[in-house]
Amino acid sequence: MPRAPKTAPEERLRDADRSQSTILTAARDEFAEYGLGGARMDRIAERAGLNKRLIYYYFEDKEKLFQAVLEQAYGNIREEERKLRLQDLTPAEAVRTLIEFTWNYYLAHPEFLTLLNSANLHKARHLQDSRQARALNSPLLNLLAEILERGRRDGSFRGGVDPMQLYISIAGMAYFYLSNNHTLSAIFGRDLMSSKARNERLSHMTDLILGGLLRD
Repeated sequence: MPRAPKTAPEERLRDADRSQSTILTAARDEFAEYGLGGARMDRIAERAGLNKRLIYYYFEDKEKLFQAVLEQAYGNIREEERKLRLQDLTPAEAVRTLIEFTWNYYLAHPEFLTLLNSANLHKARHLQDSRQARALNSPLLNLLAEILERGRRDGSFRGGVDPMQLYISIAGMAYFYLSNNHTLSAIFGRDLMSSKARNERLSHMTDLILGGLLRD
């Protein structure tokens, strides 16, 4: 049977979803390039190919738009992490997989790091007001807690590891290296973004993190 034609409200909803998605992509690129302070709504509208009034209609102002971009950025990385199905892996392999994923995701999405830089510059006030951001991140910590407990029970991991501290260590070791690679490369006189250097960094991170978890 032929599909029934979409009703006018359905079409409007699809158009609204497409417009908001286009705006968020354009805003992400603008904020990543210029930061919150330097971003301009005129340029976001130009990037999106939409009327600026439509951006204000959906997101009210630049502050709300930046919050929405941050929420989407966290939503994207959490969604990709869920696809790893860490719960189906052994504890050690789950942590190793998360380290590799985090490193590779940051490499593939440098805009995520620059968005976080801008958010921190403004003391994360946009995330403090975001229930969605907290809701997105809590399941990851719960999953890490379960992985750590499985490892403790089977004797592969030592006990007493805080899942939040573990994730901060994984993210921080990748984040600092990549966000500061220009200065680090300059002061140490090495190309820290060469293929060899990136592989060495991932291996080093993995050895350090797992070394602190695995029982002798």
